[in-house]
Amino acid sequence: MTHHPYPTYGVAPPPIGDYGLLGDTRTAALVSSGGAIDWMCVPRFDGEPLFGRLIGGAAAGTYRIGPAAPAPVVGRRYLPHTATMETVWAVGGCRLTLTEAMVAEVAGELLPTTLLVRRLSVEGGPVSAVVDFDPRLGPRHRAPRVRYRGEVLVCVWGGLAVSLHCAPELRPVPGRPSEVTVTPDRPVLAVLTVAHREPLVDVAPDAAWEVLLRDETRWRDWIAEIDQDLPFRDAVARSLLTLRLLTYSPAQAPVAAATTSLPEHPGGVRNWDYRYVWPRDASIGVAAFLGVGKADQARGFLAWLLRASRLQRPRLPALFTLDGLAVPRERTLDGWPGYAGSVPVRTGNGATGQHQLDGYGWVIDAAWVYVQAGYRLDPETWRAVRGFADVVARRWHEPDAGIWELRHTSQQVHSKLMGWLALDRALRVAESHRLPDRQRRRWRDARDAVAADVRAHGFDPFRSSYVRAYGSTQLDASLLVLPLLDFEPSTCVRTSGTIEAIRTELSAGGPLLYRYPPGDDGLPGTEGAFLPCSFWLVQALARTGRVDEAIEMFRSLLDRASPLGLYGEQMDPATGLHLGNYPQTLTHATLVQAALAIRAAQVGSAR
Repeated sequence: MTHHPYPTYGVAPPPIGDYGLLGDTRTAALVSSGGAIDWMCVPRFDGEPLFGRLIGGAAAGTYRIGPAAPAPVVGRRYLPHTATMETVWAVGGCRLTLTEAMVAEVAGELLPTTLLVRRLSVEGGPVSAVVDFDPRLGPRHRAPRVRYRGEVLVCVWGGLAVSLHCAPELRPVPGRPSEVTVTPDRPVLAVLTVAHREPLVDVAPDAAWEVLLRDETRWRDWIAEIDQDLPFRDAVARSLLTLRLLTYSPAQAPVAAATTSLPEHPGGVRNWDYRYVWPRDASIGVAAFLGVGKADQARGFLAWLLRASRLQRPRLPALFTLDGLAVPRERTLDGWPGYAGSVPVRTGNGATGQHQLDGYGWVIDAAWVYVQAGYRLDPETWRAVRGFADVVARRWHEPDAGIWELRHTSQQVHSKLMGWLALDRALRVAESHRLPDRQRRRWRDARDAVAADVRAHGFDPFRSSYVRAYGSTQLDASLLVLPLLDFEPSTCVRTSGTIEAIRTELSAGGPLLYRYPPGDDGLPGTEGAFLPCSFWLVQALARTGRVDEAIEMFRSLLDRASPLGLYGEQMDPATGLHLGNYPQTLTHATLVQAALAIRAAQVGSAR
């Protein structure tokens, strides 16, 4: 049972893991168990925050619907296999329920691009509730120009307009909470719509509710296509649905997370903007979708990447905007207090210009998985993949910033391994796609050279483990992907030694792992355990025949999900609180892949 003292401001914010995700595959909202939307950007994920209280404090705006007086939460869930969230409060002898979602499918109907529907209903008798609608746009928390169309509130900022239509009729005033009585025979509906440089479409509350019910059916149908025999199917389905909500549907490009500047350590400076597209993270998600037969998501992302990279090919940037453009330079927002005092609050991302060799490996591997699933790359996509492989063959020996986007470069072993993967998977694709012999030989020679170099300079024979970087004795949990690459036999000492060394020396307790020795990255302070690494460990255990251990660890990780089945990037090992931007695409993608690895191992052992 949870209880947060809304609507009082100035108190400590709810835990990051307290928030639920509402999304429509264009933007997203984070909702606390108190019924407050404390984060939502418009008109899309990387737009300006309309409600930013999560990191901007009370001045940044919120949109709360819930009981008028503090009340305990007695139930919270997503309706099975949908994106609709339900929160239940005990108010006296009554139960007040908030059901809410954003509508994903708006094509073919006269609907706004963003349609957020929230419904309060009650059992047991009348309950006093509150609607507190306080939109404050952008870095300066700009108040809107306000007008009314009958009882419909319209808020305007230049080319952006937002409406709120309530039933029973309510004339809300921005920033001024409105009390309303909810009775068993008369629920309260509130419909928010957004228009950006287009006409503002009003949807009557009852009609909006019907649209939402149809959208729920589409989500259930989408989930029904997932194999019934998949281990931990409900958790996998929730992660797949979360990945879909975090994918910008006009481009089929997934953002790394819906938020910016949620801290990796509360009160610290490790606060980054993740509302962009990392080809690495997206490619891991592509493999996850392909593993459950969702080829459309993979096909859409590869097509987007082809367009996005066209101006910089054969170089592959570390990240893109949703439009496939260069990410803005990193800057801080003055006057934003940050989550739990974690400053600076940042927009843009300083990793945009980095050389990250591992990204090529993840992308080309995703192309190979697509081909392996029975599909063929079109000529232009194959040309792009060939160009990426040529870059790796030419630049693999250079230092890079790597998967952890360090603010300095080094000869990182994980990067070299992923460079090897890029060349190996490109050669595998070439078995069914045309490739000049000269190019084939160049890739093969470079692949073999990378392998020899890594084995000579990236391995510690005293621990029987690969290490973080050439000349270093430190470990790196991203090396847990080793048994997934076919670089070494899964049964060899180098593989098992690497797994055991990481599991022992980077342990954060239980199934949790640090990605490298905490705080050893040139930044002040420390950070939490990195959740994707734990799911990589599950995959590694499954691939090396330790299926029972993999299942046990997977169950333990599922126990650490938020109450709604969501995961951040990191976790505080001492408290179990989620840290970092949230929900995190990479964590959910590796969860799906871990379940697939368990299934593959179970099938293999049954033969």
